[in-house]
Amino acid sequence: MNVTHRWLSIIEGCLLVALGIHILNSAGLLISGTAGIGMILRQFTDFSFGQLFFLLNIPFYILAWRTLGRDFTISTFVSISLLSAFSELMRHYVSIDMNPILSGTLGGLLVGFGLIILFRHNASLGGLNILSVYLERRYGIHASKTTFAADILVFTVAIFTLNAESIGYSLVAFVFLSSVVGRYHRPPKWAQAKEIKAA
Repeated sequence: MNVTHRWLSIIEGCLLVALGIHILNSAGLLISGTAGIGMILRQFTDFSFGQLFFLLNIPFYILAWRTLGRDFTISTFVSISLLSAFSELMRHYVSIDMNPILSGTLGGLLVGFGLIILFRHNASLGGLNILSVYLERRYGIHASKTTFAADILVFTVAIFTLNAESIGYSLVAFVFLSSVVGRYHRPPKWAQAKEIKAA
């Protein structure tokens, strides 16, 4: 694969995710995974989402380096740094006022498609994304299953931090994100073979 093409794709994926998260943040909604945890913590600290997201992912680099290789770890570090930077820029320069149902739908779709682009170019956005890629490559577990489990985890925590209306709209984002990853993500051929054999 052309190196320039790969890195342009990673930048585009990060932009899509950053825009999706900004839309959700603007409506007070959540998304799954480490990003969702960062969005929850943002309510209790003076740190911005971009700063929290970068800090939360630091421990996961160890797992990535030891199990997924240097190239994946470097690509993921760059992707996380890009997303953090894009999120900061959008926080200062992009103003969005959108219906919460549309926010949940569009935000979930954008994050989902952004993740697909990153997965296909040997990168992720750290945290539970690293775990999903590791489980897929090591055990053939489709990334959408890990994403769904992360949704449940964040949703459970959100029950104690958000009102019922915001949780309901966030659930829309969770559903669309998981749907996109489940339908469009294609595991490596060897992982697909494991799934077929297991079936």
